[in-house]
Amino acid sequence: MGINTERDIEANLQIGPTDQGMVRLFISADGMEVPMDFEPDEAEEIAEEIRAAAQAARKVKPRR
Repeated sequence: MGINTERDIEANLQIGPTDQGMVRLFISADGMEVPMDFEPDEAEEIAEEIRAAAQAARKVKPRR
């Protein structure tokens, strides 16, 4: 499975600060929960990567 492999799985994503000063991405799907904690600087780097990916995705012509 790779970044371009489509799956028919529903998941919920929550993002927020923890009481320990971390940024948590909390993913839940099919009864499974994945909490991922990041230092604030790491979270900002991830946000930059998401913005860059969104910008690149806008340039891709979708297949029909």
